[in-house]
Amino acid sequence: MKEKFCDLKDKIHNGERLNFQDGVRLMESFNLLEIGKLADFARRKKCGDKVYYSKILYLSPTNICVTLCKFCAFYRKPGDPEGYVIPVEEAVKLASNPDIAEIHIVGGHHPTIKLDYFESLIKGIRAARPDLWIKAFTVVELDHFSKVNKIPVEEVILKLKNAGLNSLPGGGAEIFSPRVRKIICPLKISGKKWIEIMEIAHNYGLFSNATMLYGHIETAEERVDHLLKIRELQDRTGKILCFIPLGCQPENHELKEAKGTTGFDDLKVHAISRLLLDNIPHIKALWTTMGIKTAQAALHFGADDLGGTFVNEQVMDEAGGKTRRGITTAILKQIVLDAGRVPVETNSGYGQSGINGNDKGGKADPAEN
Repeated sequence: MKEKFCDLKDKIHNGERLNFQDGVRLMESFNLLEIGKLADFARRKKCGDKVYYSKILYLSPTNICVTLCKFCAFYRKPGDPEGYVIPVEEAVKLASNPDIAEIHIVGGHHPTIKLDYFESLIKGIRAARPDLWIKAFTVVELDHFSKVNKIPVEEVILKLKNAGLNSLPGGGAEIFSPRVRKIICPLKISGKKWIEIMEIAHNYGLFSNATMLYGHIETAEERVDHLLKIRELQDRTGKILCFIPLGCQPENHELKEAKGTTGFDDLKVHAISRLLLDNIPHIKALWTTMGIKTAQAALHFGADDLGGTFVNEQVMDEAGGKTRRGITTAILKQIVLDAGRVPVETNSGYGQSGINGNDKGGKADPAEN
């Protein structure tokens, strides 16, 4: 007989925080519908029936990388004929598109590009689009910039913030477990270091997302440990706006042990993320990794954000993601409506004030979408 989680239901309805044992119990359960009910209650209590989406331009300044993560199909080694670096002028031109509300910038760890390039990139985009929400550079990239330029990571963060950066994406977190990182990304900074740098960025006033890569070699306990470490960071800083579970894509990479995820697993991880991360406002269900139908279902399993249009997305696309180039906000809006929710077009700030004190949070009234 399937477990009904009566004790956990009482905790959640009374506003009590779930612990590690609760999380593992949920993660190992097959009672998806009951977990979904609990997450849907927590989602409604946290953010009502609004579902967010945005017009997003993805920009990867370079695919040349020396970190060589086994699950990544995007990177090219230095000297590879398929490697590239986008000139700043070309990147700024792409970002000048008046139809986008935010830009998401992540790329490879190039061994020689100096910080000046990335500062010029942010300054150029900010000058061309003062209203644009700029979300750029994982903390793993910030650490790399620090090493290449031989300056403290605090200086890197301050320079990029002063150039016009609004927030950081949550990538590079993967799974914090040292056991897992030693296998899937041995050259990447540790999970402990990821948290330390993210906390520094938060203390400098930058917002961020946070992520978890699942569906490879991690255990249920390692998933829960990761989620609780994110929760602890949020307790200290309060600067994480959104959490994004990322299902490992099974194609085109070296991590042969990774079988990918099922729709069952995707919905369960999103639901448990909502239940454990009681201090993070939003849970995002990326349709580019889950597919549109599963992402829509996730709106009833704790998620309240679908991501966006993902113009020019490459990283997940090359890994076998479900990117549908040319998807429109009209389609995303209809997906939300068909799920019985209220669509809200916004950006990664969710109405937060930008770095210059101007509200760059997008539309707040769904009737205006």
